[in-house]
Amino acid sequence: MKRKFTWGFIGVVSVIILLCLPGFLWRPQQRNEVRDHYQTLMAPVFLVPGSSATQNRFNALVTELNHETSSSHSLLRVEVKTNGQLVYTGSIRPGDEHPFIVIGFQNHNDGYQNILKQAKWFALAFNALQKTYKFNHFSAMGHSNGGLILTLFMEDSLDQKTVTANRLMTIASPFNLEEKDPDVDTPLFKRLTANRQHLPRQLVVYSIAGSKTFTGDGIVPFDSVNRGKYIFQDQVKGFTQITVTGANANHADLPENQQIVGLMCQDLLSH
Repeated sequence: MKRKFTWGFIGVVSVIILLCLPGFLWRPQQRNEVRDHYQTLMAPVFLVPGSSATQNRFNALVTELNHETSSSHSLLRVEVKTNGQLVYTGSIRPGDEHPFIVIGFQNHNDGYQNILKQAKWFALAFNALQKTYKFNHFSAMGHSNGGLILTLFMEDSLDQKTVTANRLMTIASPFNLEEKDPDVDTPLFKRLTANRQHLPRQLVVYSIAGSKTFTGDGIVPFDSVNRGKYIFQDQVKGFTQITVTGANANHADLPENQQIVGLMCQDLLSH
């Protein structure tokens, strides 16, 4: 009787182990899937100004956005020095899920080589902020060269394993710089198209062009903005191109254009 009990007991235990084994194997996989799909409550909105503009460029815009959304999004401004030092002004309020973070540069000059440097400086600031605030998804807007900096960052420096880019809005960004000849490709445009397969596949992009005249916004040729389609189409989840005309459609005034403010409220702050 004792031997029969022992073998019976062993058999029951074996069956239990076999039944539980898939669960033990599944739990690590489940943890990995939860970790991969988990989104932090904080999803900041990065704002990057164009050439000759500082980290204070969007102060009025943030005030307007907070007024339009009846919200009070925090504003943190970061200046990246040429030696990589980060200088912070403002702060992020605890519990703010969509704070604005403006990244400006001590060297905010124009030119292809400077834009490449600024993209690396942006990556430095972004990585430091991501480490501090622990967010794992974000959206961004770049005006003029700011849109180029963000595009270069997403192609070259974004660690897609740790953070997700949700939405990108570029305003009057000259993807072919100030080249007016549609048959000429600048080194920047060639670089952006060569690396476009590195763009985040889940990204939704809005490219906005101003139309002060039939050919551009007074500074950036329309064809240069229009070339964004050759970079983003078929590489990201969605790409929309918008042309704004009428009042405040010249290059410098576009970020405060009421149509664009409305688009930002709708497409960057409501997700």
